[in-house]
Amino acid sequence: MTDTLRPVDTAVPEATDTGPTKLKRSIGVVGGTLLTLSCVTPASTLFVVVPDLFGSLGTATALTIAIGSLLCIAVAFCYSELGTLIPSAGGEYAMVSTLAGRLAGWLVFVLSLLVVMIVPPVIAMGTADYLAPVVHLNPSVAGAGVMLLATLAGLLDLRANAWITGIFLVLEVIAAAVVAVLGFAHSERGVGSLVSMQVTGTNGHTDTVTAMLVVSGLAIALFVTQGFSTAVYLSEELEHPRRNVARTVLATLAISSVIILVPVVAITLGASDLSALTGGDISGMVSAWSNSAVGTFVSLCVALAIINAGIVMVIQNSRVLFASARDKAWPEPVNNVFSKLGRFGSPWVATLAVGVPGALLCFVNLDTLYGVTGVSVTGMYLLVAVAALLARRGSHKHTPAWRMPLWPAMPVLLIAVLAYILSRQEVGYLLWTGGITAAATVYWAVYLRPRKDTRWLVSLPEDERA
Repeated sequence: MTDTLRPVDTAVPEATDTGPTKLKRSIGVVGGTLLTLSCVTPASTLFVVVPDLFGSLGTATALTIAIGSLLCIAVAFCYSELGTLIPSAGGEYAMVSTLAGRLAGWLVFVLSLLVVMIVPPVIAMGTADYLAPVVHLNPSVAGAGVMLLATLAGLLDLRANAWITGIFLVLEVIAAAVVAVLGFAHSERGVGSLVSMQVTGTNGHTDTVTAMLVVSGLAIALFVTQGFSTAVYLSEELEHPRRNVARTVLATLAISSVIILVPVVAITLGASDLSALTGGDISGMVSAWSNSAVGTFVSLCVALAIINAGIVMVIQNSRVLFASARDKAWPEPVNNVFSKLGRFGSPWVATLAVGVPGALLCFVNLDTLYGVTGVSVTGMYLLVAVAALLARRGSHKHTPAWRMPLWPAMPVLLIAVLAYILSRQEVGYLLWTGGITAAATVYWAVYLRPRKDTRWLVSLPEDERA
């Protein structure tokens, strides 16, 4: 862990004599926020993740999400400071490598690689459920189609993708707004119900939601808006990253929290009874409040939200793979291939390497792997919080960057919460992730560490060092 990185200017250049290959800066705060919001996918979160919370927390769901959003402020502060201090397409691994050591950064990269390969196809397969009012498709076929479409979009210029995802995002917000308006218009209970802490039990009777259940629910609520971290992956393509990364991260968290939380409050107030709320059938509630046509419209908007998320995730994940090749994580032939840029300035080989296998994974049972990604994301955030504690030592103390308030309390709080979340995961998922991490450590010890002068050299764009 203490094997920290050397100054960036000692890194081995890529194919040119002018330094490591750099991505093109082409988007500002608005474009970056649109892309990052699309990765949060507030509509798909509302329709896919929130129903599970309603099933276990009932009327306490809105309160739990609100607490989770507040905790996410600590996460956003860590990402904002580290993303402006280390503006690299490598995201978490570049930040952690620079501040906490090369081995820690490598392990973060491996955890992020698990997420890169598993989460997009899992989400993509959900498209079939929301296309059902129009056409019935096999979930695997629909998911593979979404992944291939997202891959094609990822090959385009990032500015074009910002407009594409922005249009889809508008439809997401409209769907969430329709749910909110209908829910408030058909309110069955008062605002006090938001803290009534009630849920329908398995026996059909009303049960009380305890404080411990709310704390356990934070394991999901904490990640309801977690896609705001995408902004750090775009830091090499954001104009003026020292300023705009923090603005994009914080703006995305604020906007996504409102888009998700307001409809949740409306649903809680407008559900016909506690059993309907606990059932979590939001599409059914929308149809009951209006008609089937409105329900179909909302379902199609959610399907577009999932497609939108697929596009942004492929964009984000290809940048991680591109950055790892540029930073010499692999044997030289592999590095040369993954670091290639296409005519639109996008890392086209890395994009294909993420998208095409993702389409194939749609035909595999991913239940266990999806549990592994939950552990991976938690562990990745934990290491980022540790890096945030180390961000103001040595030469980094005086590097121009956005600095979080209430440091070091914020990262300390985040470490405590994430450690608790890890303790609540299933043992099997922890063992799978631990095994993969152990194998990655062996690769580090056998291949990367003995070649520390030529391998795993995290670099930053030279024009951002001032």
